[in-house]
Amino acid sequence: MFEGLLQPMHLVVILVIVLIVFGPGKLPQIGAGLGKSIREFKKAISDTEKDAPEQMPDKEPATKGK
Repeated sequence: MFEGLLQPMHLVVILVIVLIVFGPGKLPQIGAGLGKSIREFKKAISDTEKDAPEQMPDKEPATKGK
């Protein structure tokens, strides 16, 4: 049923390793930083998608001689 890299047990092991390395006091700061970076990434992607039609050339080639 659960195949691949992100199985529930793998996520638990990763969480335990993060707790050992950073400690419980740093986790809120790490989570806030991660959330902020994801929001900024999504905003940059959406801004790029808004600007993309303006920067791309026309897809239809001009007909020559007809």
